[in-house]
Amino acid sequence: MERRSFLKATGSAAAAAALAGCSSDSDETEGAEEGTGGGMDSTDDSGGDVGTDLKEEGDLWRVNTGTMTTMDPIEATDTQSGIVIQQMFDPLMNYPDSQPAVEGLMAADYEVSEDFTTYTFQLKDATFHNGDTVTASDFVYAFERLTASSNSSRAYFVLDSLGVTHETTTETVDGEEQEVYQSGTLGVEAIDETTLEIQLESPFASTLEMLAYSSFSPVPEGMVGDIEGYEGEMTQAEFSSSNPVGNGPFEFDTWDSGTEARVSAYDDYYGESASVDGVHFAVIENDSANYNYAMNRNADIFELPTAQYDPGKVSVEEEDDQGRQIGSYGELRNGATANYSAVSNIGVFYLGFNMASVPKPVRQAVAYAMNQHTVVEQVFKQRGEPAYNFTPKSIFPGGAQNYNDRAENEYPYGYDDSQLGEARSVMEEAGYGENERFAMELTIYESGVWSETASILRDQLQSVYIDLEVNQAPFNTLLERGRNGELEMYSLGWVADWPAPDNFLQLLNPPQTDTSLDFPISYVNWQPENGDAAQQAEEAYQAIAENPAPTEEDQTARNDAYIEMENANWEDVAMLPVYHELTELFWYDHVDFAPPAGMGPSRQKMNTVSLGDRE
Repeated sequence: MERRSFLKATGSAAAAAALAGCSSDSDETEGAEEGTGGGMDSTDDSGGDVGTDLKEEGDLWRVNTGTMTTMDPIEATDTQSGIVIQQMFDPLMNYPDSQPAVEGLMAADYEVSEDFTTYTFQLKDATFHNGDTVTASDFVYAFERLTASSNSSRAYFVLDSLGVTHETTTETVDGEEQEVYQSGTLGVEAIDETTLEIQLESPFASTLEMLAYSSFSPVPEGMVGDIEGYEGEMTQAEFSSSNPVGNGPFEFDTWDSGTEARVSAYDDYYGESASVDGVHFAVIENDSANYNYAMNRNADIFELPTAQYDPGKVSVEEEDDQGRQIGSYGELRNGATANYSAVSNIGVFYLGFNMASVPKPVRQAVAYAMNQHTVVEQVFKQRGEPAYNFTPKSIFPGGAQNYNDRAENEYPYGYDDSQLGEARSVMEEAGYGENERFAMELTIYESGVWSETASILRDQLQSVYIDLEVNQAPFNTLLERGRNGELEMYSLGWVADWPAPDNFLQLLNPPQTDTSLDFPISYVNWQPENGDAAQQAEEAYQAIAENPAPTEEDQTARNDAYIEMENANWEDVAMLPVYHELTELFWYDHVDFAPPAGMGPSRQKMNTVSLGDRE
C-alpha cells in the first residue's frame, strides 16, 4: 500500500500512530523537542544549591527549565527530556551545533536511489555504553520499537513522515475496521553488520533531516521487550528511567525526576570525546529561582528570565553565517559580564482553541484583540518576533520577505494593531452582547511572560463580551488535559523536528487534531462543523503528502499547499500565532562552546564544550 493510500485509509498520521499500538500513557507534547517552556511546579525562588548533590567540579552545569518525563528516545516528546537524551543517543544524522544543514553522525556514508525511495547507510564503528558493538540490526530493532511499541509517541514519524514501506492488516478498532501496522514488516533491513537500508513508499524531501531526530537512535537489539519477538533484558520502565543504554558521547549516570539529572562522559565514544567529565542538569522551573541559581554561579550556561532581562545590556559584536549574534551582556547582578548569543529559533509560540467548544466568532474576536507586536515589545522585551503565520520566517515559502509581505498586507485581524471594534462587531453579529457574554478558560503553562500576556488579553476581551478566566497548570498537566479534550484555549509552542513547513503545519491537519484519538498531534478538534476552512486545510495537507519528492516541481506544489493551510488557519483561527522565539544564551568566561543555531538547544551535543577554572 502506498503511503498516500495508507493516509486515506487511516485518516491521519495520528491515527496511524494510534493504530500501530501506541496506547501508552507517555506525554505527548505539541512540540517534539518543542520549546514549550515546560511545566513549573516549583515555587522555591531561593536559587541556592538546587539539585547539587550529583554535581561535580569537572561537570558542565546546566539548567533545565521543565521536568524531564523519560530517557527513552521513542517515548520522549518534550524539550527537556530531549536535551538530556541528545547527549546519550546518536542517530544516523545530526544537526552540528543545531545548524539546519545535517551531516552524518552514525552514518559514515550514504547513497540515495534515483527515485529517492531507497537510502543505504554505511555505519561508523561504534559501541553502546554497555560495550556492545552498534550494528545495523540494532537500528532495525530501534525503528521497529519506534513504530510498533506501545511506549512510542512517534510512530507516525516512521509510517507517515518518512513513509517507510510496511504491510497493514485490517482490524476492528472501536467498532470500526481500520488498517493497522503489521509488526515485523517495516522496510528497514540490515544488509550486513554495518550496512542499513531504508525503503520508502514514496520520496520524502526531508528524509535526512528526519533521521537526525533522536527517536531514530539505535538501541541494543532485544534490550527492551516491548515489541513482538523480544522478551527483553529489562523492562521499559527501567530503561526509560534508570538504565537507558545509548551510543552517544555521554552515558546515563542518574536522574531524580523533577530535581536533577547527570550524564557522564563515555570513554569509548567513536566521535570527539567529551572534554568535560559530565553534564549536570538542575531542574528549576521557577523563573526567579532559575535566575538566582545562575547569579550564584551554579550554572555555567544559562538563560535569563524576561523579568530580569535588560536589552540595554546587550552588546552584539558579530553575526555569523548562521544568523547567530555573538557578543556580551552585563553587568549581571553578581558583577560579571557574561558572553551572549542570540539566534532566531525555528519555532512558533501560539494560543490554541478547542474548536468544538469555542465558536468561530469568539476565536476571531480574540485574533482581532491580539496585537502581536505589543506582546513582543512590552512583555517579551523584544526577545522574539511577532508571529502572523504558523510557519517560521526562515523556512517560509518564498522566504522571510514573503512572510513579512503577507503579514503586513493580508493578515485579516490587524497587523501591529488591536482591532477591538472589529472584535465587537463579529461578536455582535453572532448574537453576543453585554447581556449575552461568552465565558471561557485560557490554560497556560506556568510562565511569567505568558501570565502577563494572558492578563493583557483578558482585559482587552472584557470590552468585546468575552469573560476570560486564566489558569496556570504544570506543563504535563496541560498536555494531559489537552489530549483528553478538556482545554478550551491554551498556550503552547512548537520547535522544528525537521526544518520544513510541513513539520509545523501537521498540527493544523484537521484529522490529526481529533482529541478522541489516542495521540492527537494538537488539541483543536478542527472539523467541518466548527470550521468553514477545515476541508481546505485537509485537502492542502493531502497535497503536501502527494508531492513529497526533493524536486523543484514537487517543492512548488508543496509551497502552494503550505500557503493554503496558512490561509485556512487565518479563516478559522484554529491556532493564533503570537511570537517566534529568539533563543538567547549566556555563559561565563570559563566556558568555551559554540552556541546553538536555529534548530535550538535541544539539538546540541555538549561533547565539544570545554571548561577553564571557575572563579
